Amino acid sequence: MSAKSTVVLPGDEIPASSLPKSPNKNRPLTLGPGLRHIPPNTIATTVAGALATDSRKNAAWIEYNSGRYLPITGDLVIATVQTSAAESFNCHITPNTPFATLPHLAFEGVTRKTRPQLTFNSLVYARILNAGKDTSPEITCANPSTGKSEGLGPLKGGMVFKISLGMARRLLAGRKGGVTVLDGLSEKVGFEVAIGRNGVLWVDGGSVKTTLAVGRAVQEVDEQALGEKGQKKVVERVLKNL
Repeated sequence: MSAKSTVVLPGDEIPASSLPKSPNKNRPLTLGPGLRHIPPNTIATTVAGALATDSRKNAAWIEYNSGRYLPITGDLVIATVQTSAAESFNCHITPNTPFATLPHLAFEGVTRKTRPQLTFNSLVYARILNAGKDTSPEITCANPSTGKSEGLGPLKGGMVFKISLGMARRLLAGRKGGVTVLDGLSEKVGFEVAIGRNGVLWVDGGSVKTTLAVGRAVQEVDEQALGEKGQKKVVERVLKNL
């Protein structure tokens, strides 16, 4: 499967350079969910999501708001601490995945004497370090190479909002994801966000009113699949009521 994901919107044309290159030249290209062939040579998307490819099968498809989240090495997630063992925390990522292991030392500047005191239901912004089919995932709040947090770590205050996996992908893709609601709100309102690939959005607007307004605005864009014009109307309405 392709190492990088390209976020696409309905109607986008997929360039030939983004399609898989099969070692077997006689194997035809297989189009999966979210893609269609427009004769003679155009491949276009029918849904918003992330382009995925498999060179071995010479297949391409769009990952979108369906199915359940499965941990993938490198993904950013928002996890909830459940218990603490001798050397690590056990964290909840989704209801359908085993608890993830978060070592006590997997934080920037932490030693055995200064390890973080995270209680039940504490939130952490983390990266999937290892994810295997038959093992529990391991997550970290620091870059193993540098020891720096790079924006990861405990999330204090704020509120969490459930979003679709597709919306999470789009938000993490920045401007390429086509989600402008947060940029529009940030021009007038100050807030912090963390986006988990597991379909969790954390928002801290400094007050309950602002936090709820920002989180619900993103959920509205997600649930109604709003485009740029629709998002602009949401921003205008939210700012008017704050």
